This record gives sequence, structure tokens and C-alpha cells, in this order.
Amino acid sequence: MNNEKQYAPLGVFDSGVGGLTVAREIMRQLPQERIIYFGDTARVPYGSKSRETVTRYSRQIVHFLLEKGVKAIVVACNTASAFALEAIQGEIPVPIIGVVKPGAKVAAETTENGIIGVIGTEATISSQLYTRVIHQHNPHAVVIGKACPLFVSLVEEGWLKDPITVAVAERYLESFLASDMDTLIMGCTHYPLLRSTLRGILGDKVHLVNPAYETARSLKELLEEHHILNDGQGAPQEIRHQFYVSDAAEKFKNFASSILPCEIKEARLVHIEE
Repeated sequence: MNNEKQYAPLGVFDSGVGGLTVAREIMRQLPQERIIYFGDTARVPYGSKSRETVTRYSRQIVHFLLEKGVKAIVVACNTASAFALEAIQGEIPVPIIGVVKPGAKVAAETTENGIIGVIGTEATISSQLYTRVIHQHNPHAVVIGKACPLFVSLVEEGWLKDPITVAVAERYLESFLASDMDTLIMGCTHYPLLRSTLRGILGDKVHLVNPAYETARSLKELLEEHHILNDGQGAPQEIRHQFYVSDAAEKFKNFASSILPCEIKEARLVHIEE
């Protein structure tokens, strides 16, 4: 086993702060791993951008993370997972995982009546990737998609329980309430931060799938498969998690400290296009 590789950090990236929900789950489930996180806060949101643009942005970030010596990469963004993951997968020398497949698989296995809802950005919903992956595991499932683009801005603003957020959520979820959906995928990494709001509207009968949680579980399997899971024995302790952003570092740092299980001392600014 290559100890140096085993103790290398994990790269995690997102269009902004949403991917911190994935980072949070990795910290909880794999506490011995170190994370280098990049939030593309200058170019958020990705959900309204084209496949070509999202793929270009993702390549730039992956290149940055590889230069930092990461042993694996987590695409902690549903839009980038839907648009860029396949293109990048064959181009890089380390394992890479997205957030769509783990969440879709669990939803397909969890639903009892086969009616699954997916909420996400416009790009994620229009890509139909969740539907395709769900059908690989459950060919007879009925998948209802709904783009909820305003959720990203509301979360980034920190308005998690604001009356405006509740009103927007009620409008978005209206069509689901008229269906017999029993499982809902929170198909954007920002959305788990609205879990209590969604639960309040949908009630207890709907199972909420958090792809961030499922991705951390799949990541552990991936690291074990490649024999690069950090066993915590002899790992360097002096370096912990590192955070980089393309804009608004102080705002990001404050938000990250509010939702992660550790305080973020610094978020460094990177001009990713240079």
C-alpha cells in the first residue's frame, strides 16, 4: 500500500456553498480524511448554465485540485455531476465520484409505490440523469422532476427558515402534494439545508433522500476499492481541511462555520481562470 497516497487529501468541489453538505457528511462518516474544498462562488449558480460552460468550469477546478495532490475527487454538485462527470472521468488519474448516482440508487431501492420526485436546478432536471439512473435500478418507477432554481439563492443568502423561503417551497412542491409520491430526492446539494422546511410541507409520509449522505457512503466504498482509505494510522495531523473559493471568501467562511462540525479559520481566494 502506498502510504503517501493513502494519507493524501480528498478534493471536493461545488458551484458554491451547497457542496458543504457533502463535505459535512464526509467529515462525519470519514473523520480521518482531509478535505480540500473549492467553492466556485464567483460563478454560482451552475444550474442555469450550459453543459459546455459547466464542463469547462469543472475541468478548471479539477485541474486545481489535482495540483493540490488529491487522491480522489468528489463532484459535490448535481449540475456538474449531470453535465461534466462523464467527460472528465476518463481524463484524470484519480477516482472521481458524483452525487447523482448514489442518491438515485437509494431512492429506487427505498420507494414502496414506485413514485419518486426529484427537485433540482433547471440543468439537473432537464438532463434527465436522475430518471435514467433510477430506471437502471427500478425500471417501472415513475419519476416526477421539478426545477426549483430559487432555492440556491435563498440558501446562499442564509434564509433557511425565512417566511419567503417557506412560501417559495410551498409553490414549488404544490404539484407533488397532488401526487402519490412517497420518495423525494433533494437533487441539489443546497437543498438538504432546507430539509426541515421540505418536511414541514410534505409531511412524514414522504421519504427524503439526501444524496450528500449517500455520496459519503459510496465514497468510502470507492476509497476501499482503490486501497486509499485513510486508516488514521500515522496520518499527518498538522494539516487539516482547506477551503478555497473564487469570490466572497469571508461570507463563505462564515457560512461554512455555521454548518460544518468544525470552525473554518480561513477560506482562500483563487482566481480559477488564470
